[in-house]
Amino acid sequence: METLKEKTAKGLLWGGMSTGLQQVLSLVFGIILARKLSQADYGLVGMLAIFSAIAACMQEGGFIAALNRKKNVTQRDYNAVFWTSILVSIFFYLLFFFTAPLIADFYGEPRLTSLARYSFLSFLFVSFSIAPRAYIFKNMMVRQSSIIALVSMALSGVVGIVMAYQGFAYWGLATQNIVFTLSVSVLNYWFSGWRPSFHIDLRPVKEIIGFSSRLIVTNIVTAANTNFLSVLLGKFYTAPEVGDFTQASKWNTMGHSLITNMLYSIAQPVLTTTDDDRQRQKQVFRKLLRFTAFVSFPLMLTLALVSEEFIVILITEKWLASAHILRVLCLAGAVMPVSYLFSNLLISRGHSSTYMWCTIALCVMQLLGVGLCVPYGIGRMVMVFAAVNILWVAVWFYFSHREINLKLTEALSDVAPYVLLSAGIVCATGMLTEGITNLYLSLAVKVLTVAVVYCAALWLLRSTIFREAIVFITQKVKNKK
Repeated sequence: METLKEKTAKGLLWGGMSTGLQQVLSLVFGIILARKLSQADYGLVGMLAIFSAIAACMQEGGFIAALNRKKNVTQRDYNAVFWTSILVSIFFYLLFFFTAPLIADFYGEPRLTSLARYSFLSFLFVSFSIAPRAYIFKNMMVRQSSIIALVSMALSGVVGIVMAYQGFAYWGLATQNIVFTLSVSVLNYWFSGWRPSFHIDLRPVKEIIGFSSRLIVTNIVTAANTNFLSVLLGKFYTAPEVGDFTQASKWNTMGHSLITNMLYSIAQPVLTTTDDDRQRQKQVFRKLLRFTAFVSFPLMLTLALVSEEFIVILITEKWLASAHILRVLCLAGAVMPVSYLFSNLLISRGHSSTYMWCTIALCVMQLLGVGLCVPYGIGRMVMVFAAVNILWVAVWFYFSHREINLKLTEALSDVAPYVLLSAGIVCATGMLTEGITNLYLSLAVKVLTVAVVYCAALWLLRSTIFREAIVFITQKVKNKK
């Protein structure tokens, strides 16, 4: 029987390996597609992102987190979630199918009518995966989840590239998403081993709807807020400008999701397991917090440092405008995993209402700030968006303090060393390498310098997290031999 520590370490290892490989695949596919397609192609698909995100939140319905919280989950519970998700997806697909012309009129883009009706087919496919995903999540089947994500990404990426080179333009991007959701659904069904029955009884949903409904509201608000910039840009700016923002947002998300995806598979299950022992839960949370800061800040600040070289080398100079947006987004991206961990603590302790209202307040602040900046251009909007996200960490900390008595000095001692060390090394590297004009050399020198100096500093400072990570990976390598 594995201990909680072993399960957590294994989950982080599999999550890290999976996410790393996914990022490599996303990088390769993203480079190929961005070189072939135009800003307008990405802009058209980006205009529909908010509708897809909201529908996805309604489909998932907070059921995965709710079933994870429930002590004794039965076949009846999973079956009720399965059929509820399908019914909700059918409703939303029909709703968006008939309102697609209104979406096209809002943006002044007639092409969006047919594109929306085609893209939203993913609603139907993804609904079949909700119950199997909940089963895999609750049972911490991280290896299976990793395989599902990697296979789905590889398959959909190949389809997207083939269609792009066959001249299908933005249709290729839409098809890529549809293939991904279909593959995820099929593989979740296969690997979970769970099977639905045709005895449809939705009554178990009533038992968890109180908890999950607040997550639905929260996720909808979050999705709307995340995609609100694309909506504003689509309304007040051109499709190519939307494409620049979409491209920058994609690379930023890819960066910080490397950490959040690692945490996703283990944070809630582990914190829920220790829910009865608050002191132990606090110890587990602080260790996760240190690990998050240890990885997140050097990764995202380095991406900000090399944003221009990264964009121009990988997807050509036509996307240079997105590099400046990416640099600012990365500053907010560095704290996203920390905020994610704080919010997962609230959910694991059953406070979905606190999580909901805190998220709604964050979204309102972001919308107000961004809305006021519309006349001043994209640059100002992105800066305000990033600043609000960074400052809101203090609010997440306040609620976490109330739950597990996490002191400010404790949180700072867990996070501040990695923030200060990463920021100092990145700033010094930027100043020392500003004279390098060759983009390839500049990128290589900056990344290697930050990586080597950061690891050397942690070793000299006897960082526990750093040394434990090395020991764990070394042991795994030895065991493989």
